[in-house]
Amino acid sequence: MKKEEKINYKIDSDILKNYVETINSIRMPMRKIKNQLNKPTKSEQINNISDMVNAIKELSIKYPNEQTKIYIDVIKQIMNINNGILSTRMIEPLNISRQYLSIMKKNNDIEKVSRGIYIFPSTFEDSYFLFQQKYKKVIFSHMNALYFYGMTEDFPYNYSVTVPENYHVNTVNEKCNVFYVDDDIYDIGIVEVKTPSGNKVKAYDKERCICDIIRSQGRMDPEQVKKSVKQYMQSKDKNMAKLSDYAKKMGISKKVMEMVGAYYE
Repeated sequence: MKKEEKINYKIDSDILKNYVETINSIRMPMRKIKNQLNKPTKSEQINNISDMVNAIKELSIKYPNEQTKIYIDVIKQIMNINNGILSTRMIEPLNISRQYLSIMKKNNDIEKVSRGIYIFPSTFEDSYFLFQQKYKKVIFSHMNALYFYGMTEDFPYNYSVTVPENYHVNTVNEKCNVFYVDDDIYDIGIVEVKTPSGNKVKAYDKERCICDIIRSQGRMDPEQVKKSVKQYMQSKDKNMAKLSDYAKKMGISKKVMEMVGAYYE
């Protein structure tokens, strides 16, 4: 008897990787993303999303009676690239209904860990990564970010995050030390760092963190602020030009320079 041919629903690895990286980094509202997809001229990020949409369309045309299998396989491929984690935002621009997540959950292929967040049963739960998958605009900051850099020994039991001044989500306020900033300084110093579990999250770089803890020292442990500033000033990779530039943009040059000057070598 002839063996049944195994159908391959695989998406090109470059298309898949570019899509996951884009959807994780883009902060544009989903409605705007979908509108941009229909325009003839697209940005690189929108093109990455469009390539993924077209790849799925091609599979649907090639296998017209296999839509459920295609969508479930695509979801699994996305999760494999994304460290076994999926937010519902990752399937929205692909026009994949959430009913397929319900099917996968019923079949024990995935587990729901919070609203809009799913993981493979074998995936280790990285709370930092999951949190930022859910709240895309939060940037890990202050002592929380310094913890990622090994610049504080205190474990951050409560997240410290920075958000734009018009971003108010009650569940974020309940779980975090939230710092609201003007839009013109929100983007300063955003980088990707690895959590202790090895997943990438957005946080502020060291220079922005030093500015932040000095700027917000009224809400911080003063001794911990001094320790972190001293450690930064004694580090070989400090960037004083960047620190000065950030402080100037944030309107705290005098305050920052006075404090770091105490530890300047």
